Amino acid sequence: MKTALITGITGQDGAYLSEFLLDKNYRVIGLQQPSATPNTQNIDHLIGTDYFETVVCDITDSNAIFRILKNINPDEIYNLAGQSHVGLSFDLPDYTAQVNAIGTVRLLEAIRILDLKNTRFYQASTSEIFGNADHSPQNEDTPLNPASPYAAAKAYAHHMVKIYRESYGLHASCGILFNHESPIRGAEFVTRKITKAVVKIHKGDQKNLALGNLGAIRDWGHARDYVRGMWMMLQQDIADDYVLATGEQHSVRDFVIQAFKHVDINIIFEDDGLDEIGINSKTGKKIVTVSPEFYRPNDVHSLCGDATKAENILKWKPEISFSELIKDMMDAEINA
Repeated sequence: MKTALITGITGQDGAYLSEFLLDKNYRVIGLQQPSATPNTQNIDHLIGTDYFETVVCDITDSNAIFRILKNINPDEIYNLAGQSHVGLSFDLPDYTAQVNAIGTVRLLEAIRILDLKNTRFYQASTSEIFGNADHSPQNEDTPLNPASPYAAAKAYAHHMVKIYRESYGLHASCGILFNHESPIRGAEFVTRKITKAVVKIHKGDQKNLALGNLGAIRDWGHARDYVRGMWMMLQQDIADDYVLATGEQHSVRDFVIQAFKHVDINIIFEDDGLDEIGINSKTGKKIVTVSPEFYRPNDVHSLCGDATKAENILKWKPEISFSELIKDMMDAEINA
């Protein structure tokens, strides 16, 4: 039985990856951040089941990381821990760097110093490292151009994985994942903010939804597809970096329209920029507005991924469409 160590176990990707690996008969050990009130709702259904356990450990604690890796000697490590909110990284640049950048190096150093020759390492990279790229779609050869403290920290970690792979022979791969969502995406992310608000507006519990840049374009997929790709990377004989993406682009405005359609509300958008509003075509009421509060100091306007390499080598393809993703999120929101 293989043992997998997952940092960031309580997050969206950590929870789905745990389920995926348990189905493949792995022993799964998750690192859980110390907290007086642990945020475990995404993995509560796994706690107490066979071959699943969590260990309290902060990714910024080198001694704890060394001790845990020495005791466990995992076959695979999936580094999913991080301060994962782009907007928040502008307010917490130092913390973001400590967790997302230096935290990755602490894990790589532990693998190197402990001489864990058989351990394979996965680093959660991100499409944000491309920033406002000069061409589209983006692939593994696209120059990095981070536009936020979050992206800069992830770009540093991305480079360090490559350096450790080439310098020390570590089996270390980066998954450059484009936006991937699900019903358990954090409530602070725009997709969950939209689905939660749409349901509340439909029920009459909320009057309107305030958002930032409605014209921001992203390549959105489902997290279940992407955790499958993570695992596939570590099954390769040779470590490498791979883009995981759908290759399709949709704006935040598109996401809003599709979410409202799920509750039979047709949205008509008028004006543009900060004056743009979304109107319920049946009632004439303004239910979507734009607020400068939700604009980032330096926003990435458009991202679209080219996953040709992953398709050819890993034989990976996304199986869940954009409309199916929104349906899954909306159904879960309604049921909740």
